Amino acid sequence: MSLFNVRPETAQALLNRMESLGIAESDLEERFVRGSGSGGQKRNKTSSCVVLRHRPSGLEVRCERERSQTLNRFYARRELCDRMEEKLRGRVLEQDSARAKVRRQKARRARKTKLKMLEHKARRKNTKTGRKRPGLDE
Repeated sequence: MSLFNVRPETAQALLNRMESLGIAESDLEERFVRGSGSGGQKRNKTSSCVVLRHRPSGLEVRCERERSQTLNRFYARRELCDRMEEKLRGRVLEQDSARAKVRRQKARRARKTKLKMLEHKARRKNTKTGRKRPGLDE
């Protein structure tokens, strides 16, 4: 049986990756905390969220993707490897660039929406001023 409740070859690939990056199990500090967000009583009573800290580098990862603590342990180690690679090689992860792209798109959308709203307000103002009877406010 595998250590993380995943296929043995997947777990072995992760361990090999950790070894190639210089991450030893003894360097990891692992804590289990309660997850956040919706989920009700079950979520509030179980500590399935994994906080993994690599002491030498100071990198810390928090993973609460799955309900299973063992799967979260696996995903936390994988995320730690991703961040370590990013730090060592100085490259931006594909996930981060995708998040940044969405953020830029939303900002652009907001700007366009604001301009549209202001144009609508100006048209509405002109319509209302055209309805007034002449001489009442003068």
